[in-house]
Amino acid sequence: MAEPQYQSPTQDTAQQKRSHQLFRAIWRWHFYAGLIFSPFLIMLAITGGIYLFKPQIEGMLYKDQLQVQAEHTELKPSEQLDRVKKAYPKAQILSYRPHPEANRSSEVRLQNGTTSLTVFINPYNGKILGDLAEDDRLMNKLQEIHGELMAGTTGDRLVELAACWGLILIISGIYLWWPRDKTGIFGTLLPRLRTGKRTFWRDLHAVPAFWLSLGIAMLILTGLPWSGFWGEQVQKLSTAAGAGYPAAVMGEDIPKSTLPSKDVAKVPWAAEERPVPQSKSQKAMPISIDQAVSIANEKKVHPGYNVTFPEGKTGVYTVSVFPDKPTDEATLHLDQYSGNVLDDYRFKDYGIMAKLISTGIALHQGTYFGLANQLIDLLICIGIILIAVTGFMMWWKRKPGNQLGAPSLPKNFALAKGTVILIILLGILFPLAGLSLLVVLLLDWLVIRRIPALKKWIG
Repeated sequence: MAEPQYQSPTQDTAQQKRSHQLFRAIWRWHFYAGLIFSPFLIMLAITGGIYLFKPQIEGMLYKDQLQVQAEHTELKPSEQLDRVKKAYPKAQILSYRPHPEANRSSEVRLQNGTTSLTVFINPYNGKILGDLAEDDRLMNKLQEIHGELMAGTTGDRLVELAACWGLILIISGIYLWWPRDKTGIFGTLLPRLRTGKRTFWRDLHAVPAFWLSLGIAMLILTGLPWSGFWGEQVQKLSTAAGAGYPAAVMGEDIPKSTLPSKDVAKVPWAAEERPVPQSKSQKAMPISIDQAVSIANEKKVHPGYNVTFPEGKTGVYTVSVFPDKPTDEATLHLDQYSGNVLDDYRFKDYGIMAKLISTGIALHQGTYFGLANQLIDLLICIGIILIAVTGFMMWWKRKPGNQLGAPSLPKNFALAKGTVILIILLGILFPLAGLSLLVVLLLDWLVIRRIPALKKWIG
């Protein structure tokens, strides 16, 4: 057995100094990221935590529109749509959703002038139960705040940036939490509650963050596929690598448009970029909504599906559903003249990446294993709020009255190769975060350190 290599006190001191410098540098970046992005993460946690319970909340808010008394016979879809047309003669019907359960209403989405409406209809007697403008639905507003801060593309990029920095906060936080010289579980696995206010807030910040780190990372990673930039790039890469959707599911002799499915209907994530086929014969009369619904039922599409109407002469009926479990997802395109199924795309047809992301989305939304999934995700959301608030309290307790109080960057500090590689990898995996990190480093090194007054204020 080889003898342990002797290390002189000088070498040991030098290593300790480098370790201390790295600790302070990471602490400084962790501080900046927390101060800037914690408000965004709190917003995401609050809106996401509420949105988890969309089925229960909408069930209470819109009970009169959603609930009906089940009966033995029901009207045909075309008869239900006739009632809607009479009530909204100038509106364009966009899609029809058959009632998914015996005691639920059918839903008809239509464009009434400049307003997008969902009309609820009793499938048994054709009574109009009411309508809701898409912009007025509480959960739609909440989703818009959660996804893009109600600020379009700019908001979407900010949310994506905050989510990516949330991952960096987790990685840097675990490094800072790591028990180097500590023995015992207090201060690492359990918080110390009676050792002073600063220690109290520190442990209440670090210990829950450690325990919830995997859950928080899961929520962030499963939410990123919805982001405008990162999500779009992942879709393109997975498709190019054959891990998204396979072209073989759609017949080679079927004419395809360049239009992605997400532009014609609301479809599962895995089908968003899948090209829409075109209807062939334009001489025959289009099939009815009754026939389209019958085909969807024959193909055993999971209840709760939407049937989106064709647009133009080559358009198709699109049947899509994304229920609680991703294994029940389906996207079908039907020839509007013959009723032939031009494309039938299910979970079993997904590539490995699409399967993983679809499963992650169900976990993110809290639908995969029912109430338990909702409660676990809610616990993580509450944890994010707690971690952000305690981090703010730590800063507030330690900051000097006339300074920002950022941890100082060690003089003549140089990053270790491993740290540089990690930063580069994070920048490649999450380009927006990488770009922002470069901006922060340049600002810190080229501006803050060269302006005495600014350097003094920051600390």
